[in-house]
Amino acid sequence: MPAPPDPWPLRHLVLRTPRLELRPDDDAGLDELVAVGYRGVHPPEEMPFHVPWTDADPRYLGRGMLQHFWQQRSVLAPESWAVHFLVRFEGRVVGVQTLRADEFAVNRRVDSGLWIGMEAQGKGIGTEMRAAVLVFAFDHLGATGALSAAFADNVRSLRVSEKLGYRRVGTRSVVRRGAPSEEVRVVLTPEGFVRPDWTLEVEGYPACAALLGAG
Repeated sequence: MPAPPDPWPLRHLVLRTPRLELRPDDDAGLDELVAVGYRGVHPPEEMPFHVPWTDADPRYLGRGMLQHFWQQRSVLAPESWAVHFLVRFEGRVVGVQTLRADEFAVNRRVDSGLWIGMEAQGKGIGTEMRAAVLVFAFDHLGATGALSAAFADNVRSLRVSEKLGYRRVGTRSVVRRGAPSEEVRVVLTPEGFVRPDWTLEVEGYPACAALLGAG
């Protein structure tokens, strides 16, 4: 009798850049990510997120983070998925890079988002981790487009998008901390992607293809 398929092939997926290692979230890594969240992600007067999770009561912040990632993992399916890559720099978790898609088998488009702890900011890590998932999406998943968005005052995020070749396609007004804020939407194609000068190493992908709607 043949062995049953691996029920969670994402556990073997690894992306490596010259400085970073990206792996889908697991419980041990999430404990490290929670610690990063407690040490700070952005100045208190700023809010780069739609859902202001960093404003949570410190007594419940860690539990809320874990429950969010557990919930996302529990509903992952080929029709709708979000892979939250824990990003390690010098062996330590410094942030998370998300790649998500709905009906990827049909529309071949992905969306992405990221955050890193303040202690690791200013080192080009954000650009490198987003470039990693874009190479993975275009060259391995076969994506034909990538979407992203950031508040108009999130200059660093928009600068990273511009550096990688995204073009602006519009804005919309969204509520942030109870007030209207402008969000800038950007899109990237494989042809417009400003590729990094390094090669992405990928392990464990073929077994994940069907789970991500790319098989």
